Amino acid sequence: RLNHPNVVKACEVPEEMNFLVNDVPLLAMEYCSGGDLRKLLNKPENCCGLKESQILSLLSDIGSGIQYLHENRIIHRDLKPENIVLQDEGGKIVHKIIDLGYAKDLDQGSLCTSFVGTLQYLAPELFENKSYSGTVDYWSFGTMVFECIAGFRPFLHNLQPFTWHEKIKKKDPKHIFASEEMNGEVRFSTHLPQPHSLCSLIVDPMENWLQLMLNWDPQQRGGGLDPKTSRPKCFLLMDHILNLKIVHMLNMTSAKIVSFLLQPEESLHSLQIRIEFETGISSGNQELLLETGICLDPRKPASQCVIDGVRGWDSYMVYLFDKSKTVYDGPFASRSLSDCVNYIVQDSKIQLPIPQLRKVWAEAVHYVIGLKEDYSRLFQGQRAAMLSLLRYNANLIKMKNNMVSASQQLKAKLEFFHQSIRLDLEKYSDQMAYGISSEKMLKAWKEMEEKASQCAKAKDIGYLDEQIMALHTEIVELQKSPYARRQGEVMESLEQRAIDLYKQLKTRPPDNAYSDSTDMVKIIVQTVQSQDRVLKELFGHLSKLLGCKQKIIDLLPKIEVALNNIKEADSLVMQMQGKRQREIWHLLKIACTQSPSRSLVSSSLEGTASAPAATWLPQSSSGNVPHPLLSVPIPDGENFVHVIEENLYYLELFSSILQEARQEQNSVLNFDWSWLK
Repeated sequence: RLNHPNVVKACEVPEEMNFLVNDVPLLAMEYCSGGDLRKLLNKPENCCGLKESQILSLLSDIGSGIQYLHENRIIHRDLKPENIVLQDEGGKIVHKIIDLGYAKDLDQGSLCTSFVGTLQYLAPELFENKSYSGTVDYWSFGTMVFECIAGFRPFLHNLQPFTWHEKIKKKDPKHIFASEEMNGEVRFSTHLPQPHSLCSLIVDPMENWLQLMLNWDPQQRGGGLDPKTSRPKCFLLMDHILNLKIVHMLNMTSAKIVSFLLQPEESLHSLQIRIEFETGISSGNQELLLETGICLDPRKPASQCVIDGVRGWDSYMVYLFDKSKTVYDGPFASRSLSDCVNYIVQDSKIQLPIPQLRKVWAEAVHYVIGLKEDYSRLFQGQRAAMLSLLRYNANLIKMKNNMVSASQQLKAKLEFFHQSIRLDLEKYSDQMAYGISSEKMLKAWKEMEEKASQCAKAKDIGYLDEQIMALHTEIVELQKSPYARRQGEVMESLEQRAIDLYKQLKTRPPDNAYSDSTDMVKIIVQTVQSQDRVLKELFGHLSKLLGCKQKIIDLLPKIEVALNNIKEADSLVMQMQGKRQREIWHLLKIACTQSPSRSLVSSSLEGTASAPAATWLPQSSSGNVPHPLLSVPIPDGENFVHVIEENLYYLELFSSILQEARQEQNSVLNFDWSWLK
């Protein structure tokens, strides 16, 4: 009758197994391939707790499963890591509650007195053989979550349950942690112990939640019911934690992570003001990149920094760059040592008892793993910078192709213009002695020729093309550089050595045995040195990436200016060509009206109007001043027919040149530019 994604499903027993002879009934459940939570916690890399994303995923899944069981009047009574299994569903790890063998149906009575379950995770009232209710699952759940955060159980985890029970029973309701000092004194705390993987914005609400779950008094445990929703307050607080919108940001200028709790409907500008206050980088100089290299859109809200359903700073990060800097040279300090690890680093030969040494070495392993992960995150930031550079480069290539195409078109038009105007000047010189002559028109044509020569400067983009090609070469070299690939092999090897040492220590019997930390400290020092080396290489490579990006940023407006100049020159050439052709046709009109060969001209031109001459004779704007061309001698009509035919020929030639330019542009755009990525 149970059907919930976080409660393991019961299945029909396969028919093939019905023939088995057994004194007990067979039960079948869905297979979960990820093992149980205990297996995950026992991994050496989790000796100081799970990652934040794993903790929040567990909190969501098991919290939902417990609520479902309680809504169906069922107490599990035996929640522990061994009874939480993991299943990969579409790339996402889902936690499921199993082993309902001890579960008690609340319909049989809300108070139960049978003593069952695993002692280390049992609620206090079960030790005292008192009646209990569903809040026993709260205690077990809180104990599990604490262990996932810190790597060990909250109350004197090294002692047997009946021993620590007597020492803890008088704790304050808000105490969530107890440890035993060397002198035997028990120290209580309302805070989570360090180290752990929770970000600072989650620590306080998580501690408040644990205070509700680990309350010794079963009546107060869970915080009671909320009067508005009739839900346990512990689950309301859990939902609040899970619904927090937190953006985690890696400041690439300092190699430090900063986190911000987003307000509802907060704008990106508002977030940038808070970033400026926290980092000192002005909002105008902030560049916020996603892992894909895409820059955040200032028109969209700040919620674009987070992904729905993705929780934990180890799962998703935004990378912060300072646009006013292109050289990132540090210094970048390694993460700080915990007190325990610093103690053995200061004196690696000091002898410590094995139980205490296990705790110290666990923190040492956590530190070594943390150094490697710090580098991995910075490498992801460098990769985001590279992807951003390639996006800028793609835009540069597009603009460069547009510029080259426009330049080629301008070049073709200028060649046509120069050829046609030279021919016009030549033909004009041939006929001016016996035909039409106009000093004003001749002067205007020569001025056009000079302007066309000046326009030729606009098509000269060779200096820009050289800069772009040199920049492309530089970008390709950066892509081929070994520093463009992860350089953490040495740190990974040192991490494995630290884990192996820790495993060996855990197999040693703890009775009256002591050991020093020489080997572990050596690994710590080598890891710090290795991280320092690879970070220098990483930030050197990053500085080159940012330098190339700045060169592109500087080139783009120059290309824009060149494009505008080419367009203006192109427009001017077309205007001059049109003006000159209109003047030629104007001369033709005069010749046709005053030449006895008008009929020959009319029959030689397709589409030439046959309207009366009076309707298209040139008129002055004032109506009383004659047009200057009316006073010039009229040449023979046959010469004008020849000139017009030649103009038509060059118009056709011009169209052909333009078509070739367009085809060449398409050819350039169709090149395979993937080698630049």
